[in-house]
Parts: sequence; C-alpha cells; structure tokens
Amino acid sequence: MDFTYTTEQEELSRTVRLFAARELAPRARDWDRTQEFPWDMWRRMGELGLFGLRIPAEFGGQETDLVTMGVAVEEIARGDFSYTSGMHLAGLAGEILGREATPEIKKQWLPSTARGETIVALALTEPGVGSDAAKLTCRAERDGDGYVITGEKSGITLGMVSQAAIVFARTEGRGGARGVTSFLVPLDRPGVSRSPLRDLGCRLMQRAVLSFDGVRVPESHRLGQEGTGFYQVMRGFDYNRIMIALGCLGTAEVSLDETMAYVRDRRAFGRTLAQFEGVSFPIAEAATRLEAAKWLCYRGLFLADRGQPYTKESAMAKWWVPKISVEVIHQCLLFHGHYGYTEELPFEQRLRDVMGFEIGDGTAEITRMIIARELMGRESLPY
Repeated sequence: MDFTYTTEQEELSRTVRLFAARELAPRARDWDRTQEFPWDMWRRMGELGLFGLRIPAEFGGQETDLVTMGVAVEEIARGDFSYTSGMHLAGLAGEILGREATPEIKKQWLPSTARGETIVALALTEPGVGSDAAKLTCRAERDGDGYVITGEKSGITLGMVSQAAIVFARTEGRGGARGVTSFLVPLDRPGVSRSPLRDLGCRLMQRAVLSFDGVRVPESHRLGQEGTGFYQVMRGFDYNRIMIALGCLGTAEVSLDETMAYVRDRRAFGRTLAQFEGVSFPIAEAATRLEAAKWLCYRGLFLADRGQPYTKESAMAKWWVPKISVEVIHQCLLFHGHYGYTEELPFEQRLRDVMGFEIGDGTAEITRMIIARELMGRESLPY
C-alpha cells in the first residue's frame, strides 16, 4: 500500500483546507446559533465539486475514488464538521439514484444535487427502529400505477431543508430485509409533513421527523426492483461509516493543531505550557492516536476502491475514531482553561458536533458486534 496522496489529491487537500479555513470556520459559530440554513455556502461547495464526488459524470459529478472523497471530507471537517453530512448524503444519493433510478429521475435530481441547489435526504431510521433497520414498519402499498406510502421516519439528516428523500418502505408483509423497497419522494407531495429535532450539536444538519400520510408516488419513482431497497443502502453504509470517521478526525486534528500553537505561546510559572510534561505528553498521545486512526480510515477506503472486503475496517473506524476524537477535543478544551469552556472558542461546539456520531450510523455496540462477526463469524452474534 502506498501511504502517499497522488498529486491531484495533494492539490485537493490544500484547496479544500484553505476553503474550509477561510469560508467555513469563521461562520461556524453563527450557523450553530441561528440555525439558518446557508444555501449560499451550499451552492459554493457545489461549485467546487464537493457534492458531486460520487455522482455519475454524465449528470455533473466526478465519480471520484473513495480515497479522494475521504481527503475532501477530512479537510472540510476542519472548517465545520456539519458540512460533511451534506457530502455523505450527496454521495449515497448519487450512488443509489445513479444505479437504480429511471433516466428521468436521474436527470431531474442528480445535476442539481451536484451543484448544491437541492438536497436529497436518506429516510431509513424510524421511531423504535434504529440499529435493526430491517424491521421497518413504514409501508408502501400498490395503488394502480403507483404506490401509497404511510409511516414515519425519524432522525433524518437535513430533513427540514431537503427537497426530496429516498424513502425505504416495506412492500411485502413479512418482516426482514427482503421486503424493503426504496422510493424517491419529493417532499412537497400532499401528505408529507416534517417537524424539527432540537439537537445538542450539528444544528446545521437540521434533523427532522418526516411523516408520510398516504403519500402517492408513481411507479417511476421506485428505485430498482421491489425488495432490493435494504441492500441498496447497506452497500453504501460501509464506506459512509469511514467518511463519518474522517469527519470526526478532521475536527479533532484542527483542534489539536490550534492547541499546540496555544501551548507553545501561553506561559505559566516562567515557562510555556508546552514545556510541562503534563501538557506535552497528552498532546503526544493524542497525535499518535489520530495518526493511527487516519491510516485505519484510509486503509478501509483503499480496500474499497480495489473491490476488496473492508467491512471490518469500516466498523473499526466507526467505533474508534468518533470516540477518540471526542476525547481529543475534550482535552484541547481543557488545555485552554476557562476560555475553552466559553462559546468564544470553537471547542465546545466541536465537542457537541462530533459526540453525536458516537451514535449516528452505527452505535459503538453495533459496530463492535460487526467487528466480532467479521473476526469470528456469525456464531459470535447474540441474535
């Protein structure tokens, strides 16, 4: 394995890091406070191609490899962690729609998603149905030349500002993954309602509860064949978990960089803080863990780009990296003293933002079960 970026990836890393520092970081606190969705910046990221990384080229995307997407996600997180969720969603929606949608649906939704003009949410999670996603109760029943969708989805990222959602609903009576089908549902359809969730962090993500009360969609809005929806989304979950980990990592990395600059300058008892082992040793440990985490993430994406199994690496990254990122950001906050505890510095917001992904898209308990399954087989599972 080559542990170096290509020339193009190096240039992407520099460009996106500069953009994140200049355009995102200075405004992150205001977005967190006002919760006003910044469509201007969303379109700006679209112009840079950051939402089209996994969208087919014929619809305005770049179809980049996953390592390259990971580089972009890590660097954007240095400016504002919340924006990485838009990149995840655009990637997942781009892949599902690019593979499964009709030509008309692709033409209608993919180019505008790549440009940052529209958002297609992913509506999988339901109240009471989180980790066991195959137990969905939202239903889609045949009605003439279309379907009627009834049910509720909860915790939907960007649900309050999305124009459409890929909705996963049960089309067969029996439970399990085989009865789940996906649909592209414009959220201005009669019968759709949404209500906001008031989250501790990642407020820019505007999570929502989406309710579908007899929402009619034509058959052309079904994505792929009936019963294939669960497998469509699971195909993207492995790499998306690594993207989440890289977003957490980027946020922890910039926090550590800022802290190292601070402790080299701040003086106490006639010396800089960096000269005290009680400060320098925890920083050395944090840097070591972040470096190890970084290469675990890219190892997984390297395998994915070559079509090799990487579920174990994905689960390892999703369990470990958010955990250590929270710990590192917390330590950075403490090293800044009482100012670190204020809203004047970014650490409290970063801590709130990253903490949510110790839960989202695979809790620590679920990801550790996946790791155990990959190591010891299905007989190690409790179900």
